[in-house]
Amino acid sequence: MTKKNTTIYDISKKLNVSVATVSRALNNHPRISQATKELVVNTAKEMDYKQNNLAKALKSGETKTVGVIVPYINTNFFSSVIRGIEEELSPHGYRVIICQSHDDATVEKKQLNTLLHTQVDCIFISISKNTSDVEYLKKVVSTTNTPIIFFDRKKDVPGISTITIDDHKGAYLATEHLINEGYKNIYHFSGDQNLEIYQNRLSGYKSALTDYKLPVIEENIINTGSSIEEGIHAMKSVWKRKIKPDAIFSASDFTALGVCKEIKNIGLQMPKDIGVIGFSNEPFTQFMELSISSVDQTPVMMGKVSGNVFLESIRDNFSGITIEKKLVLSPMLCVRQSSKRK
Repeated sequence: MTKKNTTIYDISKKLNVSVATVSRALNNHPRISQATKELVVNTAKEMDYKQNNLAKALKSGETKTVGVIVPYINTNFFSSVIRGIEEELSPHGYRVIICQSHDDATVEKKQLNTLLHTQVDCIFISISKNTSDVEYLKKVVSTTNTPIIFFDRKKDVPGISTITIDDHKGAYLATEHLINEGYKNIYHFSGDQNLEIYQNRLSGYKSALTDYKLPVIEENIINTGSSIEEGIHAMKSVWKRKIKPDAIFSASDFTALGVCKEIKNIGLQMPKDIGVIGFSNEPFTQFMELSISSVDQTPVMMGKVSGNVFLESIRDNFSGITIEKKLVLSPMLCVRQSSKRK
């Protein structure tokens, strides 16, 4: 026989007090004395009472849950952003539902609709590489009360706040570092140019070359994905050229790792023969036998700032004001063995 769940009516009957008193005591109502609150709470624990969160949410208009949609969870960057969101919101009683789009816009839209139907209080999204339907996002903003916040990968949509890193600056710092170390023929493995973050990294690379009076050679910009295999393939391809690179700035740490593997396979030495720097500061970059220079995107801070923007939006909405924020965080250059000649 299935055990019946304890209700506030059962607690009311046992204590011989009204149902309203039990409800108020469990919700820490100021009109209920501390002694009564303690009696009700202790009795609820003894009777294994579990509060109906759905009913509470319907009454308050809040579910105390937020959704996060990321392309993949198995990278340090996205898992660290999620950690930052949780650390910022958990003290305020929020729980996090995590969804993966697998870098597919169709899956992303389904996940977004699922979270909206779940009535989460906010949705944080880092968009997939082929997300292009801005009109759909505009409709979501105009027809729901659920705030949406973009982090890292974004689209410019009115009403949606964004928290990003200064990708242009990060790429500029990486390229500038290679120039200052004496490298002259610096190639750029550029990542997926459908995404704004990689477009900005490419522009930062070009700006640094221009500022230091080095030519911007389009043939030295190799359009790659963001995987180890693509780094290996790209490095094999460029090394067959007559004029070879003496440094690689990769827009992705995973691609940079593939580059390093192929450099070792060719028999070259880093940083003497060729320098390498990546982007994202994945943990493996510092624990390699020969550590890889990279640009840190401060993902935990990005998550904390994202969470704080949501909390501020709640406060703003209470005053009848909605403020759209566009926050850009500063990257940090992490110089290691793969690029440090001097």
